[in-house]
Order: sequence, then structure tokens, then C-alpha cells
Amino acid sequence: MRRHSADEIASKVKQAEELMARGQSQAQACKVLGVSVMTFHRWRKQEAARGVHPAPAADGLVEVDGSGATATDPDRSRMDELRLENERLRRIVTDLLLEKMKIEEKLALESGGTLPRRGGIQS
Repeated sequence: MRRHSADEIASKVKQAEELMARGQSQAQACKVLGVSVMTFHRWRKQEAARGVHPAPAADGLVEVDGSGATATDPDRSRMDELRLENERLRRIVTDLLLEKMKIEEKLALESGGTLPRRGGIQS
């Protein structure tokens, strides 16, 4: 293992950002630099903590979720819409499952049976 100086780290992070701005993936940029992706992420985090911010992404691209993935503004708004829709669908499914459980319990009581066991070990 080799320790890199703060200047080397800063220059390699900047070089990686430039490579990624030109369209290379993180893995490809890290391979060119001779470091692992995890090392690059650690370095980038250290640079941000020191107050050194990487160059803004090219072509109006913005970072979406901190993973290095980028998206344009329309993509971001579409992702926000999909997140909201996903949240609504999850609520609907939850409500339907609760309603189904109530119906099953009601049927079990009417038929004289016992209530179905949920999540426990059945013997």
C-alpha cells in the first residue's frame, strides 16, 4: 500500500472528475488513476470535508443521490414524480392488505374457526 500526499489526492480527484465529465465511468477513471473506486470515494469525501469542492458537472448535469450518478433537471423532476407515485402505491397496497386481513378475520370468526396466526411459528 502506498500513502498519497494531500496534493496528490487533490490532483487525482480533480483528474478523475475531469475524466468523468468527459463521459468515462467512475470505474474507468479509477483504473486510469490506479486506485480503487472505494479509495476514490474516500478521497472525494475527504476533499469535501476540507472544503475543496470538485468542479461542477458539465452540460447542466446535477448529482442525483450522492453516488456520483448525474441527471438533467427533467430527469430529476421525473425521478421526484416517480418517488411520489411509488409512495402513493405503497400506501394503497398497505391499505388493501389491512382490509384483506379484516375480511379474513371476520370470515374466520363467522365460520367458528380461530383467528389466523400471523408471523409466528405454527405448530
